[in-house]
Amino acid sequence: MIDYNQIAQAYAQQRQVHPQVVQSLRTACGTGDGVRVLEVGCGTGNYIHQLALATDYLCYGLDLSPGMLQQARRQPSHVSYIQSRAEATGLAGAHFDLVFSVDVIHHVADLRAYFRETARILKPGGLVCTVTDSEWIIRNRVPLSSYFPATVELELQRYPAMGLLRDELLQAGFSGIREELVEFPYELRDAAAFRARTYSSLHLISQRDFEQGLAHLERDLASRSVRCVSRYVMLWGSRSR
Repeated sequence: MIDYNQIAQAYAQQRQVHPQVVQSLRTACGTGDGVRVLEVGCGTGNYIHQLALATDYLCYGLDLSPGMLQQARRQPSHVSYIQSRAEATGLAGAHFDLVFSVDVIHHVADLRAYFRETARILKPGGLVCTVTDSEWIIRNRVPLSSYFPATVELELQRYPAMGLLRDELLQAGFSGIREELVEFPYELRDAAAFRARTYSSLHLISQRDFEQGLAHLERDLASRSVRCVSRYVMLWGSRSR
């Protein structure tokens, strides 16, 4: 079991936002006054922090880990942070215009309860966005899957299939369900994020597989940068009016 309180500082230092995800969230919400946005599983707050800096949205971040929230509150922005479970937030009904999560849905124990709770706290016509990885993305991650291939089967077991997520959205009463693929190419020049295991799957593989993958990555980085592409599927749904 991964203790996110223990790795919160490393996450805060090493994990970066995907710029296309932030842009798509902003586009979906528009520029209206009083837009309320909640990030579920906000961790150290990178995404909701970026939205708060770039907009006038009323921003909230929710996470179960006190260690993660402690790191999030160190960022200077007008975000309200809440410690609670995704499946039972305790928040007021019909309150938010957008509820989103980034690379979190595979940590949610009860998908049906989560999407029903999301529908409850969204305003009529409000949006839910689940930013996650498809099977294809998991198999083709660079550098994670290419340097640490032992992560692939573990991740396929952890991440819910896109078809299942669509079904759960429909069961919870969402409509207008669509997928959006976002990609961000970049050059990796330092293995620090991998050395610190700021990807949860690196805590689940054997020490031998981790050390071999890290050594391979560091050898390559000693002579050149590694060309990478960060990809996500953004799965959208709208709460019925």
